[in-house]
Amino acid sequence: MAVPRLTSMTRRPAAPREVALGARLRYLAPPMMELEPASEGNPRALASTREILTGEILRVPAVRAEGLTKVFQDARGAPLHAADNISFECYPGEVFGLLGPNGAGKSTTLRMLSTVLRPTAGSAVVAGHGLEEDPLGVRRSIGYLSSSTGLYGRLTARETLDYFGSLHGLSGVGLRARIAELLLLFAMEEFADVRCEKLSTGTRQKVSIARALIHDPPVLILDEPTLGLDILVASVMIRCIEDCRARGKCIILSTHIMSEVEKLCDRVAIIHRGKLRAVGTLAELRERTGKQYMDDIFLAFVEA
Repeated sequence: MAVPRLTSMTRRPAAPREVALGARLRYLAPPMMELEPASEGNPRALASTREILTGEILRVPAVRAEGLTKVFQDARGAPLHAADNISFECYPGEVFGLLGPNGAGKSTTLRMLSTVLRPTAGSAVVAGHGLEEDPLGVRRSIGYLSSSTGLYGRLTARETLDYFGSLHGLSGVGLRARIAELLLLFAMEEFADVRCEKLSTGTRQKVSIARALIHDPPVLILDEPTLGLDILVASVMIRCIEDCRARGKCIILSTHIMSEVEKLCDRVAIIHRGKLRAVGTLAELRERTGKQYMDDIFLAFVEA
């Protein structure tokens, strides 16, 4: 079978491509660099399509954090380092797990990366946009989701997607088509015109997920996205993450569910008491700790 090859002569934007999403939907992926077929016998075609599309050959990070620090004050006015000198990189086509106990600094780090919080020190670049230099560019390039993401109760699911799509510059037929795709993907047609205040926790989370994806951003920041969800809704979220990775998106995932980490994450960072304790693939962390399962690996670093 022919393997797509990126040549130095074809670097103009290609037309949008359809990408299969299981049996439910064919999804319109954003334009990528144009590819041309190459024979299997061509040594330049040994790299997989995913490696070419996601930058694994060039290894250009989609997110780079350098020394991110956030200092608050406690009740007595003493400094409290919620995140202390956090540095890491994550790449297109990668699920990067950010793990830690409650209060470790995970959410603070993710909020800095999404421009919700301004760092006390340090810097980060997200999809080519600096937090300080171009915060609006960062916001345009990310989909941010947490277990506590709020929805406007008096808007329906469809109205919510329409509103946030409009904020991101979508309109007309393109926006309506995008909303229809997401309603189908997350099986939301039945409650698409129900006010969010009347939805269950799981269905509200589906709306929040779709809202984060409405503008098809290159970077997803997911803070405990499956918290409180039943296994059916959680499985939809997991499949969505897997598909986004396959389409070359960079996903930063924070979760307490270690089975999700083992299933989804290409690399993992562990934070404890505001400091980064470890970064690596599961294989590398297993070698460092001598532990097999993620639960035991996690405990080995936070109890050290």
